[in-house]
Amino acid sequence: MQAFGISQQQASKDLNVYIEGRKSNLYYDRQVRTYWRGKNFKPRYLEPDATEYFAQLQAVEQGLVDEDHSWISVFPSYASTPFPARGVDPEVLRDVLAAIREPAALQVTYQSMSRPEPSARWIEPHALAFDGFRWHARAFCQNDQVFKDFLLSRIVEVGEQGPVTAEPSADEAWHTEVVLEIGPHPDLSENQRRAIEMDYGMEEGRAQISVRRALLFYALKRLGLDTDPSARRPQDQQIVLLNAVSNEPTNFSKPANAPASQANAKGE
Repeated sequence: MQAFGISQQQASKDLNVYIEGRKSNLYYDRQVRTYWRGKNFKPRYLEPDATEYFAQLQAVEQGLVDEDHSWISVFPSYASTPFPARGVDPEVLRDVLAAIREPAALQVTYQSMSRPEPSARWIEPHALAFDGFRWHARAFCQNDQVFKDFLLSRIVEVGEQGPVTAEPSADEAWHTEVVLEIGPHPDLSENQRRAIEMDYGMEEGRAQISVRRALLFYALKRLGLDTDPSARRPQDQQIVLLNAVSNEPTNFSKPANAPASQANAKGE
């Protein structure tokens, strides 16, 4: 009645209709005048999803959703490891989103790792990407004539808009999916391998993770698969890559007659 703002009569009617459809789902305890979940309970209207539950819990923990506005009725004690807040200017985000929607090119002042001072460039954003820690604009760079990632937090200033020169559909790395096949480190004990299989929901010692080729570099880094597995103890490495995957997106390869600047298409 409180959750849905309905009368007692309507609540009783709804519960009776629900029970008629599957009588084993609920039973009524006359002593405490409460319906309890039955031993053979099976959802009628949705499939339980642990990922969705944890996402909701994390959103509340990070202050993105109020507990009162969450669908979780009883909250456990919970916490997560903190990570530094990323300084994305909301006005920069607004301009990037507007450019994606138009579409349009943006003149931006950008602080890259390869230059000591911020520099001006024209970019054509067509998507947003999250690497697990930071938000990027996926864009065509008119200066270098390649698609690459630009960290939103490093855009110092946004200037005027201009016409686009490239179609987002030409960003092959963005539109291409790569499947990473992972398994427990072979040097772990049998019990340790079984624990890792449970952690990652593996079947027969394997699990598959699909990722856009444009985000492959970040995915491998976050999973600890960007280095030689022998460089760390098996207990620290835990998982290994079972299939060979190129770290370089195909459309990032340097054409034979291209200038050197076009070869570097990783995120700035």
